[in-house]
Amino acid sequence: MLQIINLNVYYGESHILRDVDLTVPTGEMVCLIGRNGVGKTTLLKTIIGLLKPRTGKIIYDDKELLRYSTDQRARLGIGYVPQGREIIPSLTVKENLLLGLESLGNRGNQKSEIPATIYELFPVLETMLSRRGGDLSGGQQQQLAIARALMGQPRLLLLDEPTEGIQPSIILEIEAAVRKIIAATGISVLLVEQHLHFVRQADRYYAMQKGGIVASGLTKDLSKEIIQEFLAV
Repeated sequence: MLQIINLNVYYGESHILRDVDLTVPTGEMVCLIGRNGVGKTTLLKTIIGLLKPRTGKIIYDDKELLRYSTDQRARLGIGYVPQGREIIPSLTVKENLLLGLESLGNRGNQKSEIPATIYELFPVLETMLSRRGGDLSGGQQQQLAIARALMGQPRLLLLDEPTEGIQPSIILEIEAAVRKIIAATGISVLLVEQHLHFVRQADRYYAMQKGGIVASGLTKDLSKEIIQEFLAV
């Protein structure tokens, strides 16, 4: 589904991503772990097209992504939930959700309605359709941000620290929703996360340090040493 090959990204002359190789198989969740500031968010922004690499390739569904703009990548089926959620606080929950239809492009009939599956995944949103996004709690906003991305029917979903600043009960709900999405639709997920319980929901992991991938494997084999080095606070 997604293959990243020898990717190098700079901010000015600062070398942020260094020779990154990473693969996200179809229908799997891959988690990218590492301490703050090592380049995880930079990688997601590069995949979606907000940043341009200096060298390397990003192959998605047999297409070289670097020739596509950010909006074109969304229309190809890549959903992105950024760190901080970035919902529009002045719009209602329903209006925020309907914005997700913009990424459908020619991939579907853009009916101005919300599928029942969204409410099945995040029941609280159905009770808050007329409430402004800015009035929701952090956990509710995160559920809204993920639901908005799902409105575009993505085949690859990029999630940047979806549990940050969220109470434990909501974290479990989000974990369950993501696993249910994968099981029901077969989409692929690339997750940036620090919460160990969520990390273990993934099929595979990559550990990043100083802009490079330094360890990878199946999450069922995640060792205490890796956890302490890349996830410990």
